[in-house]
Amino acid sequence: MSVGLYEPGRYAAIDIGTVTSRLFVADVDEAGAIENVARDIAITNLGTGVDASGRLAAESIERVGAKVDEFAATIAKLEEEGTPITTCAIATSAARDAANSDELVERLRQAGVELHIIPGEREAALSFSGATSAFPGEKAVVIDVGGGSTEIIAGMAGGALEHAHSFQIGCRRVTERFFTQDPPGAELVGKAAEWIADEMADYLGMLIDGGYMAGRVIAVAGTATSIVSMREEMEVYDSTRVHGAVVTRADLDALIAKLQDMPLADRQKIVGLNPQRAPVILAGIVILQQIMEVAGIDEFTVSESDILQGVVLATASR
Repeated sequence: MSVGLYEPGRYAAIDIGTVTSRLFVADVDEAGAIENVARDIAITNLGTGVDASGRLAAESIERVGAKVDEFAATIAKLEEEGTPITTCAIATSAARDAANSDELVERLRQAGVELHIIPGEREAALSFSGATSAFPGEKAVVIDVGGGSTEIIAGMAGGALEHAHSFQIGCRRVTERFFTQDPPGAELVGKAAEWIADEMADYLGMLIDGGYMAGRVIAVAGTATSIVSMREEMEVYDSTRVHGAVVTRADLDALIAKLQDMPLADRQKIVGLNPQRAPVILAGIVILQQIMEVAGIDEFTVSESDILQGVVLATASR
């Protein structure tokens, strides 16, 4: 009798990003099928000021720590039902960049959570695994726009990565570096777009030459899902309408034209956008727009499966 690739059981993934902190609890079978059990997300803004100072602010660490306390309580409550849970917690760009990330590790240890600060290459691999889990055998490119970095990963879904790169370009980093007035206006947006395109041109050119951009292009994480939610004017977020939605270049152009001259106070009132994401959403959309521009693509598919699913599958691997 053959042995499956995964150890069946219940797993929890905690992802501490530059902008958000997220929990995902799921059951995994031996073939790697994932059944959702619980989710939680909060905008905790760990990366506020890191691009300029190189350090995590004490208040940012405590915001994340307080949310992880809640995550730990959720996991403990689920375990009271009788099913043990294996937990893996990761942190990405902001924690990688900060000189005092050990303070974050210690704060989460107080919550009973051991945090792993992973390199960009590992982040890319986990994002690719999670995002492509529904498209086995297809040539795919996954774009993961985070607060501090953007990962662009290419390969065969369900297989080994063939190319991966983590750019120090994220929606919070771009906002803090370029959008120095409110509203930013077309000139500052243009400067940000030019910088993004210049930084990514060589890598995206290589993917074009390899035929990867002609396959399925998948975008994950909060910028991509928020674009769909705003476009559809979702008063209540509906993941079934977001997962698998197609976003076009025209969608992004229209959003940028609308948002670049809109003050933050008005962006916070947009139907379908979490008000806490309003300060960084424009930068995230510009990053995706420039990837499409340089890569010469007209659309991408939005996936709600991302690094969280990748962490769960990696933890469950035999």
